[in-house]
Amino acid sequence: MQNPRCSFLILFIQLVSIISFCHYARQIRGEDNKTSAIEVDVGIILDLETNVGKVMNISILLALADYHANTSRGAIKIVPHFRDSKKDDVEAASAAIYLLKDVQVQAIFGPQMSTQTDFVIDLGNRIKVPIISPATSPSLSVKENPFFIRGALPSSGQTKAIAAIVRNYEWRQVVIIYEDSSYGTGIVPHLTDALLEINTLVSYRSVISPSANDDEILKELYNLNTKQTRVFVVHLQPYVASRLFLKAKEAGMMSSGYAWIMTDVLTSLLDSVDHSVIESSMQGVLGIKPYIPRSNELNNYTRRWRKRFRQLYPDMDPVELNVYGLWAYDSITALTKAIAKVGTTIIPKFKKADTRENLTDLDALGTSEFGSLLLDSMQNTTLKTGLSGEFRIIDGELQLYPYEIVNIIGKGERSVGFWTEKDGISHKLKMNGKTAKSMNEQLAAIIWPGESTIVPRGWEIPTSGKKLRVGVPVKGGLEQFIKVEIDAKTQAVTATGFIPDVFKEVIQSLPYAIPYEFIPFPIDSPTSQDYDDLVNKVSSKEYDAVVGDVTILASRAKYVDFTLPFSESGISAVVPVRNDDRKNAWIFLKPLKSELWITTGGFFIFIGFVVWILEHGVNKEFRGPKHKQVGMIFWFSFSTLVFAHRERVTSNFTRFVLIVWVFVVLVLTSSYTANLTSMLTVQQLQPSITDLNDLIKNGEYVGYQEGSFVKDVLKHMKFDSSKFRSYSTLEEYSDALSRGSKNGGVGAIVDELPYLRLFLNKYCRKYIMVGPTYKAAGFGFAFPKGSPLVPDVSRAVLQVMEGEFMNNIIQKWFGNETDCPKQDGMAIASSLPLDSFKGLFLIAGVSAGSALLLFFLIFLYQNREILVTDDSVWQKLSAIANAFDKEKDNSNSMSEEQSEGNEIQTAMLFAESEASTEIFPHLSLQSPEIRISDGLGASPALEGFSTTEPGTPVHDNITGTTEER
Repeated sequence: MQNPRCSFLILFIQLVSIISFCHYARQIRGEDNKTSAIEVDVGIILDLETNVGKVMNISILLALADYHANTSRGAIKIVPHFRDSKKDDVEAASAAIYLLKDVQVQAIFGPQMSTQTDFVIDLGNRIKVPIISPATSPSLSVKENPFFIRGALPSSGQTKAIAAIVRNYEWRQVVIIYEDSSYGTGIVPHLTDALLEINTLVSYRSVISPSANDDEILKELYNLNTKQTRVFVVHLQPYVASRLFLKAKEAGMMSSGYAWIMTDVLTSLLDSVDHSVIESSMQGVLGIKPYIPRSNELNNYTRRWRKRFRQLYPDMDPVELNVYGLWAYDSITALTKAIAKVGTTIIPKFKKADTRENLTDLDALGTSEFGSLLLDSMQNTTLKTGLSGEFRIIDGELQLYPYEIVNIIGKGERSVGFWTEKDGISHKLKMNGKTAKSMNEQLAAIIWPGESTIVPRGWEIPTSGKKLRVGVPVKGGLEQFIKVEIDAKTQAVTATGFIPDVFKEVIQSLPYAIPYEFIPFPIDSPTSQDYDDLVNKVSSKEYDAVVGDVTILASRAKYVDFTLPFSESGISAVVPVRNDDRKNAWIFLKPLKSELWITTGGFFIFIGFVVWILEHGVNKEFRGPKHKQVGMIFWFSFSTLVFAHRERVTSNFTRFVLIVWVFVVLVLTSSYTANLTSMLTVQQLQPSITDLNDLIKNGEYVGYQEGSFVKDVLKHMKFDSSKFRSYSTLEEYSDALSRGSKNGGVGAIVDELPYLRLFLNKYCRKYIMVGPTYKAAGFGFAFPKGSPLVPDVSRAVLQVMEGEFMNNIIQKWFGNETDCPKQDGMAIASSLPLDSFKGLFLIAGVSAGSALLLFFLIFLYQNREILVTDDSVWQKLSAIANAFDKEKDNSNSMSEEQSEGNEIQTAMLFAESEASTEIFPHLSLQSPEIRISDGLGASPALEGFSTTEPGTPVHDNITGTTEER
């Protein structure tokens, strides 16, 4: 039996063992008597001296408080460690090293500034600790820094929204005013690219130092005011921006005609700008900021935030909650969810670094295993109901929000629209964050600077009072287009003509006034200056524009911008006309070409020969002596030309051939008559040269207008440059053409269509335009590259051309072209070619050949007994020829002839009877009985009226009748 003391001792030992095991297990799990949860340290680095730092500080405290309030006992506890960077990069770096080395935090939120964040990100990459920063500089790349998570939108995300506003108002040039810091410079290349995508240029970049005084800012604003651009994009911190707008008001740049756009940081932190500055100097400014949807949760949180702010900063003026505070709250909330997701899978401690001596603080930091797990969970996270809206981080980057466009009015801002990357600008926004489409494509009404409701044009003539310098070509001749005169006393320059009148009308059509002055530019041989030199004056900024007969060319468009053309385009040539062919004695031969005449004559002979063959054996008309038969062949065929043939045909083959041939003759004669009529009645201005290549082959001289680009065109056409001659006036054109190449003139004048129209309007009966017409863009006004005047002037050109003014000005300077017959495009009658009648001749040839073939087949069949004889070939051919020449007995033909003879006899009988009645009017009208033989013999009628003896019935009847009378 066991001793009771021993049993008690054993029980006591077991109880102590159980208690010890439980205590040991609790220690392994990190539990002790003081706490029941694992602690995860998180570092917070903020600029607590700034309002943004204070706002985010309170938001982080509230986010952690909400996390701990919603977790049960025993869950992971997050311990924040706040450090103030004091707006200094070194302080921020020192704070990060302290948190990573001494505290061994598993994540860091901050710093705020991009320059501070740059070094801290490098530490995070080295130690494998996630760095969640609200820094907005695009230079901080998430892709290049795997442990960097951006807890705010990058400043580059707003550039497309700004570009959309610029495009909405058709501004062509923009000035960027940005801060001389990493915060300011980071957005410039992205904004420039976004504007270039909509064909808008950044005409100037104004850099403002954060330490600039008011005089330096005012000086820069005066510099901007001397330029044309009136659209300014401001990317500054609130403190510098407030001083900029105060000085802009002082410089008169917050008046009508100016447009100002603020970037998101300044718009989101507008509450930090003095209200007096907003009311006095920022009225009418546009701004963009991330859109934060209103919700009950946000309203409740705002009240809590304000209460906590008053508790922490009781002596400070009230500061409003902004988007950076909301992003800080959502970032910490996402971080707590990521930490909870990782859980207690690993003890949140650093691996020890190398234990060697003389290591630096950075070398002794070690690496975090917990941070890598935390990063995987944090890089792709979404808060559907975040305070800032849908808070989505994908691949470490916060995704774009809709941007809200606001207009500064009174003491605050008024929403005028929204922008999303998918739908662009819209007046309203749906609840799901997408733009509404129905009747919603523009912004709401905007009050612009100067309390103006008129959209600024975006540019102005410089306020220095300098006029637009307009270069005009000075040359002799062709004054209808442009004529420049300089007053000898005042040296005032005046330009008259078609082109100056168009330019003046275009300038008057603009919705604003543009003062300008003409500057003469000589284009003549002594100076060797041409139109290219004139255009280069614009690209070199010696002239602000060029007005003249300047053709739009691709080579010139590389250096200047042209407006839409205001004249017709094309290059052609004029040559002398030939003498009037109506005086030619042989003009009757010209309606048909020689090959058509020959073909027609050959077919006449061929058809006559076919008809003779078909009719020779059965028709007496085609028989007789040989010379008669040959004459019949030619006579019959050519008589069909005027349908004068009287020979009767008996063969059906012949009738078939003649039906087709008569149709061919009808078409030929009709065509000949029509073309001859045209040649004799219409005045024909036929060119002496129809193809410019003939000039090259013949080595003739070619004329062009002095200083024109046509010279280069002729070189491209392979003309010999030694054969070029330049002229300046229409009279010189006419004199050169009339003399010709052999007498010191030219064979043709090559020029642009407007000049040639004017030339032909004056000399319309001596010269004619020949093709082809080479394409050209026409005349246009030239301006510097990127000039905002180009689209406005182009629209004005269209307006002028569509009105009645253009017709009036053309009539004024070029006269009425109806006085001269239109030449280009006129149909000149020419000889008809054989190709036009090939089908007819083919039909006639096939029909005649077919009839001839069938005739010979039948003939050979009828004389087949000759072919089967044993005679020689020559004897057979002779027999066949004799059979062909032998006259056939054609009863049908004889019957027709007898019938024709009977008809003739009957006609003669009635004619004589009528004659007798006329001679003897007293005789009775009764006709004697006449018998006509139906046989083949001769009829008694052929011998006349005769009686065998006196007292015939006829005689008796005549006598009786006389007696009765």
